[in-house]
Amino acid sequence: MVEVDATAVTPLLEEYSSIETQLADPETHSDQVALKRLNKRYAALAPTIAAIREWEEAGGDVEAAVEMASEDESIAAELPALRERAEQTSERLRRLLVPRDPDDDRDVILEVKAGEGGEESALFAGDLLRMYLRYAERRSWKTQLLDATESDLGGYKDVRLAIHATGTPAPGEAPWARLKYEGGVHRVQRVPVTESQGRIHTSAAGVLVMPDLDDPEEVELDHNLLKIDVFRSSGPGGQSVNTTDSAVRITHLPTGLVVSCQNEKSQLQNKESALRVLRARLHQLAVEEAEAEASAARRSQVRTVDRSERIRTYNFPENRIADHRTGFKAYNLDHVLDGDLDPVVQSAVEADEAARMAALGSSDT
Repeated sequence: MVEVDATAVTPLLEEYSSIETQLADPETHSDQVALKRLNKRYAALAPTIAAIREWEEAGGDVEAAVEMASEDESIAAELPALRERAEQTSERLRRLLVPRDPDDDRDVILEVKAGEGGEESALFAGDLLRMYLRYAERRSWKTQLLDATESDLGGYKDVRLAIHATGTPAPGEAPWARLKYEGGVHRVQRVPVTESQGRIHTSAAGVLVMPDLDDPEEVELDHNLLKIDVFRSSGPGGQSVNTTDSAVRITHLPTGLVVSCQNEKSQLQNKESALRVLRARLHQLAVEEAEAEASAARRSQVRTVDRSERIRTYNFPENRIADHRTGFKAYNLDHVLDGDLDPVVQSAVEADEAARMAALGSSDT
């Protein structure tokens, strides 16, 4: 029989009841940020609460049947099936009680940067951007281009994208829950457009994924510790594309993090976008530091804190995509680059869940 820690159940029931009370309060609806946060948490808890109630009902049925089995043969005959159902509900609940990533219900800010390979890497960064845009489209997510620096041949030296869910996504279906595994180095093998002799080259682009914070106050920023510079936005080759100093660069002095934004037409809009990205980076930095301090058993074996890790290879001659963390391999690269990314992502989700279950099991023994 799979055991469930009953002490882990009560706080969840109390939290769910508390959120229901808050959502019924008209004053809650006057604060849209708080309302969005409560709705996300309420939706995230719903499957677990349903599983708790099913587990309690199944356990109660077994207890009642045991008491009556000696007096009623028909009830005694039902007991094995009732026990099997109780065990199944216990296993399902135990899986749902595995500690989740607290950011799983969030939207994301995703950055793609060209790496080794010059113009070919920039073109590949453009391919990755298109892949994520198509993936978001398939999932009915909204996208917003926050900042981009184009290369001479039409690729991107770096590009930054916000991805938002529409409505309240089901648990595990929000942008962060699906895209957090994309962070790392993506390697491409193909014949570059700049290659005249048809030789296959290998180049790479880096992807950084950060949770997009609902409330700016979640990360406290001391503006005295920020250095803010303004400049004219530029396009491919460095030529100026704006006659005013609307682009903004913000340096966070304690960490040395630098964020620049130039896509918006006004300096104020670019400043707000840069601050939004800076808060997301600081939040992610704090999470990564906490993960680095955690024991190896508790740390995810799929989501690495090492941004330099090569996570995936895109082989164009063989139309093959391979994820080096999960062992996933498929020969439909053209479909993946057109946004059919779910099978690749799901391999990472399942590997991460297995690692968390194994870590939970080892901590129970």
